[in-house]
Amino acid sequence: MRGGATVSEYAWTDDIDGVDFHELSRLYAIAPLGDKPPAALATVFGNSMFTCFVRSGGALVGAGRALADGLDCAYIADVAVHPDHQGRGLGSAVIRRLVERARGHKKIILYAAPGTEAFYRGLGFLRMNTAMAIWRDPDRAVESGLLRRDDDR
Repeated sequence: MRGGATVSEYAWTDDIDGVDFHELSRLYAIAPLGDKPPAALATVFGNSMFTCFVRSGGALVGAGRALADGLDCAYIADVAVHPDHQGRGLGSAVIRRLVERARGHKKIILYAAPGTEAFYRGLGFLRMNTAMAIWRDPDRAVESGLLRRDDDR
């Protein structure tokens, strides 16, 4: 674990009010989790049942969200931690917080980037055998290892 603040020394909120979506967009860019425009983030976080934001010294250093229907299914997405704050358990803590808030749903799902399966297994997630997906850019998702065509065994 890197030096610096412990998980309990950060400021945590589940409230989307007051979130600067430009700052959130910069967090995703530096994490690096890609280009997520502020307006798009406002939409997806605004439509998520559960959200989580982590601050250090007033700066946004972690975030995540879960789409949920209130009973059957919750989907954890967009968990990001600023590189200067990685290695301190923040990502795990964001996921645990979202899982706890989604507790009571029949299933809690996320998709893992290739190579991160062991991390999520350590948080209680198990591999799904029958998950299927339709991606806007399936070729890119196959290339990155997120999707597999039946003939790509």
